[in-house]
Amino acid sequence: MPHVAFLRQFVLAMIAVFCAAGFAAASDWPRFRGPNGTGISNDTGIPIEIGEGKNQLWKVEIPGAGNSSPVVVGGRIFLQTASADGSQRSLLCLELSDGTTAWKRDATGKTAKVHKKSSLASCTPAADGKRVFVPFWDGNELSMAAYDFEGKPLWNVPLGPLTTQHGAGHSPILVGNKVILLKDQDGVSEIIALDVEDGRIVWRPELVPGKSCSYAAPMLLEHPGESPEIIVTNTAGISGYDPSSGSEKWKWIWSTNKLQLRTIGVPTLCQGMLFVTGGNGPGARHAVGVPVNSRRSATDESPPAWESNKLFPYVPSMLARGDHLYFVNDAGIAACVEPRTGKVLWQQRLGGDFTASPVMIEGRIYAVNEQGDVRVFAAEDAAFRELSAGKLDEGAFASPAVADGRLLIRGRQHLYCFGSK
Repeated sequence: MPHVAFLRQFVLAMIAVFCAAGFAAASDWPRFRGPNGTGISNDTGIPIEIGEGKNQLWKVEIPGAGNSSPVVVGGRIFLQTASADGSQRSLLCLELSDGTTAWKRDATGKTAKVHKKSSLASCTPAADGKRVFVPFWDGNELSMAAYDFEGKPLWNVPLGPLTTQHGAGHSPILVGNKVILLKDQDGVSEIIALDVEDGRIVWRPELVPGKSCSYAAPMLLEHPGESPEIIVTNTAGISGYDPSSGSEKWKWIWSTNKLQLRTIGVPTLCQGMLFVTGGNGPGARHAVGVPVNSRRSATDESPPAWESNKLFPYVPSMLARGDHLYFVNDAGIAACVEPRTGKVLWQQRLGGDFTASPVMIEGRIYAVNEQGDVRVFAAEDAAFRELSAGKLDEGAFASPAVADGRLLIRGRQHLYCFGSK
C-alpha cells in the first residue's frame, strides 16, 4: 500500500524535524519566580542571545502600568496592570503563542502612595490550570479574586486594609487546595489560607509583628518522610507553618537584624540551609544562612551559620545550583557564593540598577535591569563567564518568566517574548 508507506515516511520526517529544531517539552511558570519560587526553569532550547528584535517572537503593548510579573499556565499568560489615572486594576490573560489578549477583568481602585520603583499593580498572580488567583489592592484595602481560565469570576474575598509605606506587592502561592498569601504590613501581619474552590478563609494566624512591611513571597519546604512547611520571612525572622492547620511549627528570630530590614526576595534553599536577604532604601543590607534541619519546635534565637552586611541583594532574589548560590544585587554586581560559609568565590560588576530577579535556564543566568540591558552568564563557580549582552528599548522592573520554550520579559510598556523560531 504505497500511501501507507508514504504516510509512515512523512511522520518519521516530521519527527526528525521537530527533534532537530530542539522543541522543548511543555512547562508552566505558575507563580512569582516559577515553581516554588526558585527562579529555575527546566526548559531547553531558549536562545542565549536576547535583545530588541533578537530572537524576539513577539512584543505587545500592555495598557497602563504595573510591576506584576507574568505567570504562565496551559499556554496562557496572566499579569496585572493599573490604569494611568489609578482608577482601575486589571487582570490580563494573553495567549503565549502570539501575545493576543484572550480576556481582561477589571477592579476599581484609586491612586495611592507607592515607592518610586513600585506601582499600583505589583502583585503577581498564581494559577493552577483551572483557576487564576490575583490580589487586588485598591489603594487602601487588599482583596483576593479568582477567575477560571475563560475569565469567569469565581469569587472575591476582602482581606482588610493594608498599611504600608510603599504600597502592595504581595504575591500568593498554591499549596494543595489552598491559596496562601502573606499579608505583611506595618503593624499586625497575617498569613492567610483561602480555599481555592470558594475563597473561604481556612486559617489566618497573626505573625510576630515586624517594624515595617516585607514583600517576600512564601515558599514550600519539604523534608523526606515529614509533612511540608510553608516558609515565610519578614523583618522579625523566618517561620515554618503547617499547611493544613496554619499553626506555627517553628520560628527563627532575626535577632541580629537591629535595623529591622525588609525582606523582599524569595527565600532560597541550598545545601540544607535557608538564605534570606534584607535591606532598606538608604542602602543597608543583611543576609543570613540558617540551617533548616534543626528548626523544629519553639522560638529560636541562635545565631545564623553565617551572615553578611554587604554585597548581597535587597530586592532581587537569589538562585541556587548544585553547591553554590548566585545573584545579581541591586547595584548590578553579579556574584557566586559558597552556601556553607558565605564565602564569595567571584564577583563581577555588570552595571545598571537591578530590581527584577534573574532566572536560570540550562545552567545559564538571564538578568535584565532597569535600563533594559539583558545579561546572560554561566552559573559556574570558577569565574564569571559572560555568554551574551543584549539591549531592550525599555527597562524592566518585573521578574521574567519561562514556559514552553519561551522567555517572557515585562518591560515598562511592553511584554516581550523570546525563543527559537
